[in-house]
Amino acid sequence: MKVLVACEYSGTVRDAFTARGHDALSCDLLPTDKPGRHHEGDIEDVLYEDWDLIVAHPPCTYLCNSGVRWLHTQEGRWEKLDEAARFFRLFLDHPCPKVCIENPIMHKYALDRIGGEKHTQLIQPWMFGHPEKKATCLWLKGLDALEETNNVKEEMLKLPASEQQKIWYASPSKDRWKLRSTTYAGIAEAMATQWGNKEAPDED
Repeated sequence: MKVLVACEYSGTVRDAFTARGHDALSCDLLPTDKPGRHHEGDIEDVLYEDWDLIVAHPPCTYLCNSGVRWLHTQEGRWEKLDEAARFFRLFLDHPCPKVCIENPIMHKYALDRIGGEKHTQLIQPWMFGHPEKKATCLWLKGLDALEETNNVKEEMLKLPASEQQKIWYASPSKDRWKLRSTTYAGIAEAMATQWGNKEAPDED
């Protein structure tokens, strides 16, 4: 398949599909963190090519429920919300037959601006082998809901809160925002395996 991984600089999802023989391209305003096919620039430069599958990670700063309080205290926040919702709808309305859009839980104002369409599925890293909590919503079109691959919830619950939510508790740093927005490898592998419909080749 021709796969577009939108708003990804880490290469995590792109590389999971590439490993299974798909023609995968990541795109972001930032350069890719790892070697691989990557378009550094505006997503709309490549968005309307002939893709078989799009996996999109649009920015969540103005859409996510955790940031709703800032709408009432920061000047210009509503305008940024409107633009973020417009950008999100680029993927929601895309004619590609198979689309996944990933974002945290949205606040009600964001949900209203994207047309009221609620997420299809809510997943957690612990469903895919990572003993951590981070609620992630998926809006799916033409795709089955992801099936758990390695449920480690019981193992996670034995850990202190700081380990269960490593990214949330991470010390402030210039790369903290990157860590918080990178897809977990186990989730990327599940996407590529279940939606890519091919097994990864054996390594010599």
